[in-house]
Amino acid sequence: MPHPEDGVPDVPEPGREARPQPTARGALSGSLALLVVALVLTVVCRPILGVTLGPDALVSAWSTVFLAIVIQALPFLAMGVVVSAVIHAFVPDRLIQRAVPRRTAVAVPVAAAAGTVLPGCECASVPVAARLMGRGVAPAAAVAFLLSAPAINPVVLVATAVAFPDQPSMVLARFAASLATAVTVGWLWSRWGRPLPGRLARAASATPQGWPGFLSTARHDLVQAGVFLVIGAAAAAMINVAAPASWLHQAASTPAVSILVLAVLAVLLCVCSEADAFIASSLTGFPATAQLAFMVVGPAVDLKLIAMQIGAFGHRFAARLAPLTFATALGTSVLAGLLLT
Repeated sequence: MPHPEDGVPDVPEPGREARPQPTARGALSGSLALLVVALVLTVVCRPILGVTLGPDALVSAWSTVFLAIVIQALPFLAMGVVVSAVIHAFVPDRLIQRAVPRRTAVAVPVAAAAGTVLPGCECASVPVAARLMGRGVAPAAAVAFLLSAPAINPVVLVATAVAFPDQPSMVLARFAASLATAVTVGWLWSRWGRPLPGRLARAASATPQGWPGFLSTARHDLVQAGVFLVIGAAAAAMINVAAPASWLHQAASTPAVSILVLAVLAVLLCVCSEADAFIASSLTGFPATAQLAFMVVGPAVDLKLIAMQIGAFGHRFAARLAPLTFATALGTSVLAGLLLT
């Protein structure tokens, strides 16, 4: 008897035609256009910043912070994209399926722990999770992998260590809070989740394998992730330079407010997990637990991920998963921050 969470065929409703799926070339073109727009806006808005911020010294400070974040993050972003493309192009899904137990209660922590050896950014985790469900993996286990892979993989942990060289406990706290978030949400989803459609799994299975698939995936992920790195770095630099000192001092001096502010900021900025540690470390006015919340919440739930999940699984899936993940990530961040930082 199939498990009640097993994926169900994506059958179009009567009288309603299935919508055509976007092609990989179209997705890449859209991401490249967004990256170009983000870079152009960054250059064009520089004079505007002179009016908004005031003296040239503030504009120069903004440029310095922005470039520092981007230059620090780019090597780790590129590393994560390459490793993710290798997984997509050369590792058969059946190997992952065989490694996941059939019993959901056990499969969830196993799938979550697999994030440590199967790295990928948020953009890659959604189609990977969908392909796993298409190959018969329980949706709760696929959800756990979706949440853990972008947050606890080696590239992200190394980037976190580099971003916080004087706080090695931040790496352990991020790993523990992110893993706890993935396992907890996975177990809760196994109890209250709903069957999920598999249309994205079938679309992902059509992705070319071998070197063509590697090059296609790497180009797409690098451009798409680069868009949000530029936007996130620009926003973080703006916060550092333009935010009123009194506001920052008030938010940072109130633990509950500071944690909630950075958690919400992580949802809005949509920074790639390979780069978010550098942005978090640049927010020096906030306490360590708030910075930790930024790094734990961001890879698990942000506007970009919600949009991708709606496209892959439907709006009902996102409407249930997003608030559950946000609340869980916030709770585990506070707990890990109190115990480990």
